[in-house]
Amino acid sequence: MNVEGAKSKRPIRLKNWLSVTGLIIAGGGLFAFVFLFAIDLFAHHGNPYMGILAYVVAPGFILLGIALTLAGAWRHHRALRDFDPKAASHELTIDLTRARDRKLAAFFIAGAAIFLMLTSFGSYQTYHYTESVQFCGQACHTPMKPEFNAYLNSSHARVDCVACHVGEGTEAYLKAKMNGVHQLIGVMTGDYHRPIKTPVRNLRPAHETCEQCHWPEKFSGNLDRTYTHFLADETNTVFSVRLSLKVGGASEPPGQQGIHWHVNPANKVEYLAGDPQRQTISWVRHTDPSGKITEYRAPDFKGEVNAKEVRTMDCIDCHNRPGHNFQAPNDLVDKAMASGRIDPSISWVKSNVVAALVAPYQTEPEALEKIAAYLKRQYPNEAKINGVIQVTHELYKTNFFPEMKADWRAYPNHIGHKEWNGCFRCHDGNHKTADAKKSISGNNCNSCHTILAQGSGAELEKLSAKGHSFFHIDSINEDFSCANCHTGAFPKE
Repeated sequence: MNVEGAKSKRPIRLKNWLSVTGLIIAGGGLFAFVFLFAIDLFAHHGNPYMGILAYVVAPGFILLGIALTLAGAWRHHRALRDFDPKAASHELTIDLTRARDRKLAAFFIAGAAIFLMLTSFGSYQTYHYTESVQFCGQACHTPMKPEFNAYLNSSHARVDCVACHVGEGTEAYLKAKMNGVHQLIGVMTGDYHRPIKTPVRNLRPAHETCEQCHWPEKFSGNLDRTYTHFLADETNTVFSVRLSLKVGGASEPPGQQGIHWHVNPANKVEYLAGDPQRQTISWVRHTDPSGKITEYRAPDFKGEVNAKEVRTMDCIDCHNRPGHNFQAPNDLVDKAMASGRIDPSISWVKSNVVAALVAPYQTEPEALEKIAAYLKRQYPNEAKINGVIQVTHELYKTNFFPEMKADWRAYPNHIGHKEWNGCFRCHDGNHKTADAKKSISGNNCNSCHTILAQGSGAELEKLSAKGHSFFHIDSINEDFSCANCHTGAFPKE
C-alpha cells in the first residue's frame, strides 16, 4: 500500500540542477534585498542610490533565479512526460545514507554559506560605495561631469554629496529612492536636461545642511577682502578693490546690521520669485522681531500672492552655488594672472585668453584643439605661449562643459552683484510698500561693504575707514547695476 502511495505521488519538478541553481540565486537576491533594506532603514542618513540596489539590482537577481527555476522545472516536466531516460538519469537525487551524497551535501551547505556571506559583504561594500563622492560624480559620467568638477574645486570639496542632497525621515527616504531610480532610467535612456536644471527643488533646507557646520547666529563682524582684476587692454592694467564686508550676525549690536541680518532667526524674510532660477523677485514680506509685517512689491507685480510659491529666505538664496560654482571667465583669468600662472606682461593676454574660453565649441576635445590654435595664432613668436595654453586648457576643463551646455551662463550666482543681479534682485530701490512710503534700500555701495581702497600701486595704500566712492575706470558712478554691463566675459556693447 505504501509502495502504491509512493507511486501515486506526483514527481517533484524542481529535482534538477538548473532549478536548484535558480533557487540559490533567487535566495541570494532575496537575502541581499532584505540586508540592503535593513542597512538603509537604520542608516544615519538615506542614500539616493540605495533604491537602485535594493529595488532594481536585488530584485533582478530574484527574477533571474525564479526564471532559471521555472526553466528547469519545465525541462524536467517535459522529460518526465516524454519518458526520456537520459533526462531522468540527470534527476537530482540525494540519499544521505550514501557517503558520496553526504560529502556533496556538506560541500553544498558550505558553498551556500560562503555565497550568502559574500552577498552580504558585497551588498554592504556596494552600499558604502554608492554613498561615495566618486559614485555620485562619476557613475553617471556625462550628466554629472560638470557638477563633479565644480565640486572638486569648491570650498566644500571635503563634504560628502549625500550630506547635503539627502534628507532624513520617511518622506525624504521615499523621495531619495524614487529619485535614484529616476536618475538611473534617465542615464540609460539619455533622457536628462542639458544643462541640469537648478535650483534643486527638493534640496534640504539650510538649517539641516549649512547650519550643521556654519553658525548664522554668530556675530562675524567685518571681513577684509581684496579682489584683483586685470583690464582687457594691451598692458593688462591692474585694478584692485579692497573691501570691508559687513557680514554681521544675529548678535550684532544695535545699528550695526550686516549681511547675515537676512538669516537672523529674529527676522523672517519671505519672497516670491518671478522666474524658475529666482533671478527676479516680485514680492517680499518681512516680519520683524516684534511681529510687525511689511510687504514690498516690484513695480510690475500686480497679481495675487500664491502662498504655495512663497519661499522663506535662508543661506541658499544668496549662497546658491556653495558646492558647484562655475566661475566666469573674467574671474578665472584674473585669478590665474594674479597668481602668476599666466604672465600679465604678455600684451593683450587677458582679452585673448577670455576670447579663447568663451568661443562656441561642441565638444571638449574640439575646444582644447581650437583654443591652442587660436592662442598660437595670436602669439606666433611668444616663448611663454605653451604655458598659457596649458593653463587655459585647465581653466576650460574645470568650468566649461559643452556636451552638457554647462558653464557660468547656465548657472547664475547670487553672491554679490557683478555678473548677476544677486543682491540687487531686492535691493534695487524699486521694491516698495503699497503706500510707496517705504522701499528696500537701493544700490548703495556702503550698505553691505565699505571700499577701503581701490586702483593699483600707491592707490591701494590710500585707506579710508569711512570708505571711498566706487571709482569705475575713469568716472565715479554709484547709481547703476553692475550686471547691466558685466557679463562675466566682455562688457555688453
